[in-house]
Amino acid sequence: MPHSLSRKLISRFLLSGDMVAGREIGLRMEQALLQDVLGALVMLELEAMDIEQVKTKPSVQYIDHALVQSDEVNADSHLFLKSACARFGIIYSGPGNGISHPVHMERFGVPGQSLVGSDSHTPAAGALGMLAIGAGGIEVALAMAGEPLYLPMPKIWNIELTGILPDWVSAKDVILELLRRHGVAGAKNFILEYSGSGLDCLSAMDRHVIANMGAELGATTSVFPSDAATRQFLADNGRADVWVPLFADDRCNYDRTETIDLGSLVPLIAKPQSPDNVVPVSEVAGEPIYQAYIGSSANPGYRDFAVVADIVAGKTCAPGVSFDINPSSRRALSLLAKQGKLGLLIDAGARLHQAGCNGCIGMGQAPATGRNSLRTVPRNFPGRSGTIEDAVFLCSPETAAASALAGVIADPRELEMSYPRIEIPGLGAADDAGLIFPEPGHRSELYRTKHTPTLPDLSPLPVELELTVLLTLGDDISTDDIIPAGAVLPYWSDVFTTADYAFARVDSNYPSKARAMDGAHAIVAGNNYGQGSSRENAALVPRLLGLQLVIARSFARIHWQNLASFGVVPLTIAGDDDPIQEGDIVRISELSKQLKASHQISAEIQASSGAKRAFTLQHDLSVRQIEVICAGSAMNWVKSS
Repeated sequence: MPHSLSRKLISRFLLSGDMVAGREIGLRMEQALLQDVLGALVMLELEAMDIEQVKTKPSVQYIDHALVQSDEVNADSHLFLKSACARFGIIYSGPGNGISHPVHMERFGVPGQSLVGSDSHTPAAGALGMLAIGAGGIEVALAMAGEPLYLPMPKIWNIELTGILPDWVSAKDVILELLRRHGVAGAKNFILEYSGSGLDCLSAMDRHVIANMGAELGATTSVFPSDAATRQFLADNGRADVWVPLFADDRCNYDRTETIDLGSLVPLIAKPQSPDNVVPVSEVAGEPIYQAYIGSSANPGYRDFAVVADIVAGKTCAPGVSFDINPSSRRALSLLAKQGKLGLLIDAGARLHQAGCNGCIGMGQAPATGRNSLRTVPRNFPGRSGTIEDAVFLCSPETAAASALAGVIADPRELEMSYPRIEIPGLGAADDAGLIFPEPGHRSELYRTKHTPTLPDLSPLPVELELTVLLTLGDDISTDDIIPAGAVLPYWSDVFTTADYAFARVDSNYPSKARAMDGAHAIVAGNNYGQGSSRENAALVPRLLGLQLVIARSFARIHWQNLASFGVVPLTIAGDDDPIQEGDIVRISELSKQLKASHQISAEIQASSGAKRAFTLQHDLSVRQIEVICAGSAMNWVKSS
């Protein structure tokens, strides 16, 4: 029977479960990727589980988020992570080396291998034909310790690309087109598998752009074949020996199919405040801009910076426009300098920043209040830039460059110049600058800081639940809404400090109200609750504040798993009953028995008036997840098993 590439990869790493859509499967992970602000929690979890050495090889800890050292917090965190790498057998990639996803792809990516990462954009490595999956930190820690990575078996969605991209249209426009068509939850529990003749015009780093932002569609991951473009990329990075060809079988079946004619695409832009708020650039052309920002894991390739350099060469950015260049890696920055592109950018008025995530997660380059910021980043959720009342647009490097010159949003097709064709020079084998490899058999002590406290114990699920609804929320609540980035990000490893900022953008009084509660509480939300980042503190921190139950119309996959991993029960609303209101009381008897017996849960809702009504809720939890919830957390479950 012919198989898709995705099913071949899953079959290769399958440890448990049946490959039937929706059923839980367990996968063996070969590699692991950590970014710093969530990696710190992973290290604390490895310590709490008494892990000696991780099993995934390579496992790499990247310092790419918490780079701004305005006080001792980030610097201390770097020392903690370096000591943890030495203790657990993990490679340490220091500050300035660059963003985890492109650096890992350049240095460690291998077609056909599996990769788990503590970052929702880990699927970017699918550009090389890897099975790359983002997960919450505790799931990553368990996988690094040799346990399976559990997830619902996804359906496979084939995206056939045909034709050739027109001038001034690039990979970012491809993924924006998918977001325009399907929205931020449109690919939940799907793998997006790309094929077709249109792949011939997409380099490996172009594919990285598309695979990276598959996360914005809610996809489990994205997968590209390993073909000539993959081989060229690996050869350019001195690693041609790891290339293997990987393709879907002819006439294989998919759960869903779609075609994109690349030649029909136009420059696109996502307006504030969601990645799926997509329109043609021409529709918003002429609106004034404050900032044009180039970089991030969503446009990290040398080409993405070089094309901007050629567009602005010999010109000057419009007065008042902040033209921010954020190199994705030390290697990309070095190559831009060697090829003469860096000087072109600086001469045009660019502000050059260190290699890293930076403004994508509010670590510098925050825009002025209410002023339009055009960015090549993957997300534009409210406040994610670091400015509470921001107005962030997502676009291609070409659109950002054209707009920087014009001072207003500009369609790059209107530029009076030929479209730059960028040749990618071979980099050759990477050196070890900024990398520290662990010494075999060496076990160092952890470098403790006041912001890396030991993780607290979590209590098992009570037999009876009587919970007051503390918050009612709408659709598409993101993990940025639950635990903000920006100025709070350096404290993410300290769940007690972070608790002061929980739901700050939604209800700044939530922490004080939760602490004032006599007992646990519940939250009610709409569709796609917990979209965006894989940050597990968006589940753990509210749990510490007493959150025991989240009732939503639907959940984003990673956050749904994170809630269960920290003993918070995720239930969905079964029908169109009258909505549950803030202040209502939810009562559920013998919840653990109900979870084990059926996918339907009987509850009672008591309104503030005292009126009571029966209410039916649902769940899609596996037997394993129910055991985890009943134990109080995944760490409790591991220790008891």
